Amino acid sequence: MSESSGHVVIAPDKFKGSLTGAEVAARVAAGLGPDVVTVALPVADGGDGTVDAVVACGFTRVEVEVTGPTGQPVRAAYAWREPAAEHVRRPAAGEDAAAVPAGPGSSPSPADLGSSTPPAGLGSSPSPAAAEVPTAVIELAEASGLRRLPGDPQALTATSYGTGELIAHAVRRGARRIVLGLGGSACTDGGAGMMQALGVRFLDAGGRELPRGGAALRALEKIDKSGLIAIDDVEFVVAGDVDNPLLGPYGAAAVYGPQKGAGPEEVKVLEGALARLAAVAAHTHGLAGAIEHDGIVRPMGVAAQPGAGAAGGVGFAALAFLSADVRPGIEYLLDLLGFHDLLDGARLVITGEGSLDEQTLRGKAPAGVAAAAAKAGVPVVAVCGRRALGDEELNAAGITAAYALTDIEPDPAVCMSEAGPLLERLAREVARGHL
Repeated sequence: MSESSGHVVIAPDKFKGSLTGAEVAARVAAGLGPDVVTVALPVADGGDGTVDAVVACGFTRVEVEVTGPTGQPVRAAYAWREPAAEHVRRPAAGEDAAAVPAGPGSSPSPADLGSSTPPAGLGSSPSPAAAEVPTAVIELAEASGLRRLPGDPQALTATSYGTGELIAHAVRRGARRIVLGLGGSACTDGGAGMMQALGVRFLDAGGRELPRGGAALRALEKIDKSGLIAIDDVEFVVAGDVDNPLLGPYGAAAVYGPQKGAGPEEVKVLEGALARLAAVAAHTHGLAGAIEHDGIVRPMGVAAQPGAGAAGGVGFAALAFLSADVRPGIEYLLDLLGFHDLLDGARLVITGEGSLDEQTLRGKAPAGVAAAAAKAGVPVVAVCGRRALGDEELNAAGITAAYALTDIEPDPAVCMSEAGPLLERLAREVARGHL
């Protein structure tokens, strides 16, 4: 295939447990062969792997030691991108120039900046959306996720404090847009831990600060926002596909608590604690617990908004305290990474994830990629570890064909351990059928 025939955009999510999105893209490109012009753009939907995906697309990885979900220190990372030089913030009157984050022309230390991995081929320039302000992409799972647990889950006491520390670090660095990915949480604390790290105090009837963790919120009497760090000029975006409210049978505790080790009685405790948080937020110090930040009144306030129950209620805190906007994760991240620009002149898009199943159709990365490509008239095929969707379902989602590792290797264990070589074989089949 010659370059004039059009390039192939490879935009996969991770194959969980075996390959990152960047590794999937590299294996697919290798399988297509050297004569195929490819553009690699690993993607994510706001859940696990979001930081890895955007770093692979040109953001800088920034590593910070923060508090893990059980209180032990963990090393976590977020993704960072500076705007064009003309948009770099200058010191305000009376502000220490040393406190202003370094711009593109300065020489910050390697410890501050981390390392950067640009995307392969086309699309190495920042998209306009990302370039206009300093942007941080923060993945809750990096600091407060199940993968950060040193042992068994601690459903009642796990905290989102470390996520708040990542936010605070990004704000001090000069972030003016913070994108929060809220998948993979180990905690059900309503985001109280996150806000504690940002300077908010959650107090009991005696004025004592509550310990971290969801269960402690049952004793909440007052929320003191006076110590909240300066975030008035920071735009917060929650990128995700979870539409659960904070409370009730479809809420954070009832639906996701058991995944984090909560038994039936612990779910009741956490439900009561989150209800107390929502009630106090609605009635003390004028916090936006009873109305949306855009001024539209809701019957149950922010607690009832879709997405408030994300990540054990961290979505609620982002809405109520940070005035965050909730965006479909894959749609927002595709825009942030400049995916639509890469479709110009493309012949084919190859997407995929570990399992193509019903969840794929509910806002996961392959469905989002297919929808965006369809608007540009570019056909889409998918690669995956296993496939649980029929041709009709895939076609309705805009996916022309799907190729699974299990099609060529029936043993799931081998598919996991040998995912890379098997994926290259699949890519050769894709090339024969579609290029």
